[in-house]
Amino acid sequence: MTIPPSGDQFEINYKRQSATIVEVGGGIRSYTDAGRDVLQPYDRDAMCDGAHGAPLIPWPNRLADGRYGFDGTDYQVALTEPAKHNAIHGFLHWRPWQMVDHESDRVVMGVRLFPLMGYPFRLDVQVEYALGAGGLRVTTTATNSGEHALPYGCGQHPYLAPGGHGTVDGCTLRLDAASRITTDEERQLPTGSEAVAGTVFDFREPRKVGDLKIDYAFTDLLRDGDGLAWVHLTGRDGRTSQLWVDGGYTLIELYTADTLAGPRRRKGLGTEPMTCPPNAFATGRGVIRLEPGQSTAASWGARLV
Repeated sequence: MTIPPSGDQFEINYKRQSATIVEVGGGIRSYTDAGRDVLQPYDRDAMCDGAHGAPLIPWPNRLADGRYGFDGTDYQVALTEPAKHNAIHGFLHWRPWQMVDHESDRVVMGVRLFPLMGYPFRLDVQVEYALGAGGLRVTTTATNSGEHALPYGCGQHPYLAPGGHGTVDGCTLRLDAASRITTDEERQLPTGSEAVAGTVFDFREPRKVGDLKIDYAFTDLLRDGDGLAWVHLTGRDGRTSQLWVDGGYTLIELYTADTLAGPRRRKGLGTEPMTCPPNAFATGRGVIRLEPGQSTAASWGARLV
């Protein structure tokens, strides 16, 4: 049998729900409920593009010039978005992860990030994917297994599915966030923040996405009584793909996939939980300091209603 580009495939199921987790990048390739996509999938025989479903570790989003400082030392990492002179989404996207535990309704993927140029630290990461009555739950736990403190942030890059073969244009979006981080057009690096009230990016009340192009991090998340913040994407079929984040995630990036290749353009809404804002390693904002032996965890989830 031909090995798929995303490596080994780990399927989990609960009643009508099914999800597939992959070896390469440790991400989620598909998640359905009664055959309807909740998260936009990519094909078994395709390479992951647009960071599709992947954990973003040890930082999400962009790092200007690949440079940052930590504890008085300056570091330089490889530019993985060379056209914009940025490093993007950390180091683990293309690495093989190990299956740590696999049951019918859950799988745990793990990886050890060894010291490398620009990030001379050792970090152990596990991501648990579990299906249940409330849908999909994804918990990322990172542990500093080295001898020195390290900087850490994380995110993940699922795409909410619009249903059928349509685009996000005809979908209705609700996002419980009061502020948007503004970015420059050339490199998409932060320039400040603004309240969404009175702007085209205010989705606190549900409205159509239309042809609006979105690739921004939203913050000041509005949370329910359980401390969760939500994104709701309702397709033309009347079904809603929902994504929630717990208190570990302080931002949600929305991306209408306008820069992806034709077959993928605007076919899913990138809905990315993030623990820190774009360029955080350079600014220090929201970066988690992990001492040796210390761990941190954050959870997000999705469901269809």
